Amino acid sequence: MPATERFPASTALAAAPPRAGELGFREPPHNIEAEQALLGAILVNNDAFDRVSDFLQAQHFSEELHRRIYDVAAQLIRAGKLATPITLKTFLGEHDLGGVTIAQYLARLAAEATTIINAADYGRTIHDLAVRRDLIVIGEDIVNGAYDAPIAASPRDQIEEAERKLYSVAETGRYEGGFHRFSDALATAVDMAAKAWERDGRLSGLATGMSDLDKMLGGLQASDLVIIAGRPAMGKSALATNIAFNIARAYEFEARPDGTQATVNGGVVGFFSLEMSAEQLATRIVSEQAGVPSYKIRRGDISEPEFHRVAQAAREMQTIPFYIDQTGGISIAQLAARARRLKRQRGLDLLVVDYIQLLSASRTRSDNRVQELTEITTGLKALAKELNVPILALSQLSRQVEARDDKRPLLSDLRESGSIEQDADVVMFIFREEYYLKNKQPHEGTEEFLEWQSKMEQVHGKAEIIIGKQRHGPTGTVELAFEAEVTRFANLAREEDLPARI
Repeated sequence: MPATERFPASTALAAAPPRAGELGFREPPHNIEAEQALLGAILVNNDAFDRVSDFLQAQHFSEELHRRIYDVAAQLIRAGKLATPITLKTFLGEHDLGGVTIAQYLARLAAEATTIINAADYGRTIHDLAVRRDLIVIGEDIVNGAYDAPIAASPRDQIEEAERKLYSVAETGRYEGGFHRFSDALATAVDMAAKAWERDGRLSGLATGMSDLDKMLGGLQASDLVIIAGRPAMGKSALATNIAFNIARAYEFEARPDGTQATVNGGVVGFFSLEMSAEQLATRIVSEQAGVPSYKIRRGDISEPEFHRVAQAAREMQTIPFYIDQTGGISIAQLAARARRLKRQRGLDLLVVDYIQLLSASRTRSDNRVQELTEITTGLKALAKELNVPILALSQLSRQVEARDDKRPLLSDLRESGSIEQDADVVMFIFREEYYLKNKQPHEGTEEFLEWQSKMEQVHGKAEIIIGKQRHGPTGTVELAFEAEVTRFANLAREEDLPARI
């Protein structure tokens, strides 16, 4: 029976698409025959649904009736029931199909169905055409928005919204996912171990530049969400800045045959500075590298040798791949769009966010900050996996730390801790006992003062990095040296590493 006789020509479902210019407009891309073939295959053998269900959704069908048929069939199959023309017709109601009842239409779909072998190919065709239709809608929205933009709207906002929609289309219904052979995953793991063995420091991830911390973490691992948390003045931003700069400074690459660059050591760093301006961040890094306090640099109160050190540090920093976004109050969707753009244009090996609580959710703001933060941390973890880079995100701690005698932070001290603790792969706390002891100085000449002085000597210039959670390794404490004047963390010199005393 010819295809035109299978379904009445008077129905929209079987109508041939008009030729270009025949009706004065272009039809959105669609393939009614592929939709009918796939639905028929599913009605004949429900196993065909399993071949497309992980990427194909009802809204991907161009015809409303086909969407309804696929949706009802999906609900029946997932409930463990049989989806056939007989079981479906009671859920579909009445439809005007040009003299054909819904029961007859379902029966014809099943009667004309071919084998389920091609079901996945039909599903991909339907999905790809739906994506093209979404692209057309986005393109129209961009054009209409540009013509009729509100006075308060900026072109940059429109660009970021367009990027968000495009990536949303790209990420929805991807069909390259699903199960992978264990042998493939094993080969990747062995390859990663081999590269770690060959690399200086025997690290599988990005080296932070602090050997004791690297030993505990194995470096910063790709696709990990790493949280650095601490109370104000503990040095969260300083540690993140130190790590980011160390990685950017160590950047080395090799050219691939296709002209792209592959990172060999270190990496390209993107830094979202939501609290500090780019100039303040640059001053911090120059201060750290030159060994000159940042307040002296800002005041211009530096000697000639210090000025030369600052100039030398600035010259060395000119060539490093360190990119700063100082926009405050951006949403997680905007952050993701800008990170994707940076990776596409410049490359990206580490992303730093300073700090989580200054981000906003992409949905409408609500009074429930916990839900908003859940969206933010979930989005950061998903972005880390998507870009395959570690994300180093800073977080505040609640004030309950200050009420305890032992002020070392715990996982429960994370502000709105549920989502941060759950989504993070690594949680590190910064604790400097020197900060708290300094505020408890007793009167000089007393016995308490001598005890206080002795304790201060023990903890002076030291910081504890407490690893409270780590999916891939142990938890514990790493001691680092901290120079407060230049906000610099470094390896702590140990007694056994020092030259022998005479």
